[in-house]
Formats: sequence, C-alpha cells, structure tokens
Amino acid sequence: MDPVRFGLVGYGFGGRYFHAPLLAAAPEVDLLGVVTTSAERRAQVAAEHPGLRTFGSLEELAGAGAEAVSISTPADTHTPLTEQALDLDLAVVCDKPFSLDAPAASGTVRKAAARRLPLAPYQNRRWDSDFRTVRALVDAGRLGTVTRFESRFERFEPEPGPPAAGGGTLLDFGSHLVDQALVLLGPVTSVYAEWRLRESGLDDDVFVALTHADGAHSHLWGSWSQGAPGDRFRVSGTGGAYVVGGPMDGQEAALLAGQTPATLGERWGAEPEERWGRLRRGDEGVVVPTERGRWDTFYPAFAAAVRGEGPVPVDPRDAVATAAVLDAARRSATEGVVVPL
Repeated sequence: MDPVRFGLVGYGFGGRYFHAPLLAAAPEVDLLGVVTTSAERRAQVAAEHPGLRTFGSLEELAGAGAEAVSISTPADTHTPLTEQALDLDLAVVCDKPFSLDAPAASGTVRKAAARRLPLAPYQNRRWDSDFRTVRALVDAGRLGTVTRFESRFERFEPEPGPPAAGGGTLLDFGSHLVDQALVLLGPVTSVYAEWRLRESGLDDDVFVALTHADGAHSHLWGSWSQGAPGDRFRVSGTGGAYVVGGPMDGQEAALLAGQTPATLGERWGAEPEERWGRLRRGDEGVVVPTERGRWDTFYPAFAAAVRGEGPVPVDPRDAVATAAVLDAARRSATEGVVVPL
C-alpha cells in the first residue's frame, strides 16, 4: 500500500504528543507537515521533527498534496475545521471531543458520507491495555453476564484544572469514558450526571451513571482534582469481577517521555506485571496478564481505509452516539434530573 499523505492540524499538547509521534512512526503514513500559525509551535516542530514542513492553513496543506488530515485543536474548532477539511476533499481524523454536541456531530457525519470521504473520531482509548483486557475477558465469558462497569479518568492536577481547550471535564474525559461504556455494553436508555463548576465556568469532578438497554449499568468518574484516584476499572458480572488499579495505561507516559512504537518495537504498550489486574470472586482471585496497548494500530487502519482496503478504525456514527449521551449528561447535571434516551 502506498503511504497516505497526511497532515496534522494543531501542535498543542494533543498534536505534539498524541498524534505527531504516532503518525511519524506509521509506515502506512507519509507525514507532510503541521498546520499552525504559531511561531512557538513552528519552532517546536522544527526541533522535534527536523525537516517536517509547517503550513499556514488547510488550503496550503491540501495544495501540497495531502490526502488526509488529523485535527488536534481546541474543542470548539473541531466541527468547523473538520468540515473545512472535508470540503477540501481530505479524509479526516478528529480528536475528541468530536463535536460540542450531537447535532453538530451528526451534521459532520452526513457531510462526510455525502462526499464519500473517510472520517473517524480519534478514540484511541479503545486500544488502552487495560480496556483491551476488559474486552478480552468479557468476550471470553470469564465474567459471566456483565452487570456493572465502573471506570475512572481521575488525576490530581487541581491547578489550573480542566484545560479550556478540552471544553471541560465532561467533554474531555467523558468522551473516552462514555465511548468505552458504549463499546462494552451497547446503547443507553437513561443518563444521570453530577458535576462541580469551577470559577472558570468549566466543569470538573464529573460523575455519570448510564443505564444500558440490556439492563447493565455504567458508573463513570472524571476529575482533574481527585486527591485519591480510584481503580481504573472494576467490571462486575454474574461470574466474577475484574479490578485494575492505576496508574492509567502507559502509552501516554511513553509518548511524553519521547518514546514511540518505532523506538520500542514489541515493547510498545506492554504493561509491567505489578500493574496487571485481578479476576476476583469473593476472596479468591487470579492475576490476569494485561493485553498490550495498541494505539499504534489506529493510523495504519485509517490509512488502509483511505486506500479502500478496510473500514475506518472507529465508526463516526459512534461519535454521534457518544455526543448524545454527553448532551444528556450536561442536561442532567444542570437540571438535577434523569434524562431518558
């Protein structure tokens, strides 16, 4: 397969650490450059990716021969930039939150379908090591029928708190928390949520309770200011429960340390034994080896989709479903009501 000519829009925290290294490490991708108008960001690109071009606009990137683009910019720019890229006949990966609400997400998905262009939300946390382990245990029937899914994205960074670029904790962490719950347990029939509003106006300390159509429940927590982060997952079923603590999947820490799938090879995404979870039934329990984290598979799969050789790694309609749940959670937290879906 000829590598797909890719561009990256934005070189803030997400673009710099979550996208550029994985794009550069994928043989299926030819990274053309980064769209940014910031002199500081351009200098960072030059220092960290010598020889990589920078562009002042999406039009410049398209004119240089790009076929696809990854958008990693502040949350409120995702919809207009994604739709601008689609209008330029570019396939698009859009970071989370995919949109600010479900109607915007739905409109973008319709536009991509009408233009017959690949579009995918960047739900890389589906390939977290611990979540891959949860899915493997459920698929193998080792938990029996899942009755409750507890999941936490909790950090202790009280100052400055949730970054404005992410749109608040519900949109930022909640996009991953809800997506994982829907992947594991399917559609939702009702949503209840609580949050704390900071002086900045951004929400934090979010709790979301979902009732799924099959009767299972998801309890989801997200916080930037939790002094005692809880277990990453506790997944309970009729046959037992799987519990794994923190810290979270190590792929983020590896990227922040300057490591990539290209530098680590088969060691990429591997978790040390002391971070493996346990499958428990009362006082009895066994350690479960953690699956490898595989964020490195996202861009190769998307490149294959651009070449017509497979589906996109995440269906964009899943972003609409996640946004609908987040919209209901926002209403629930604001009005103090349970919101049916």
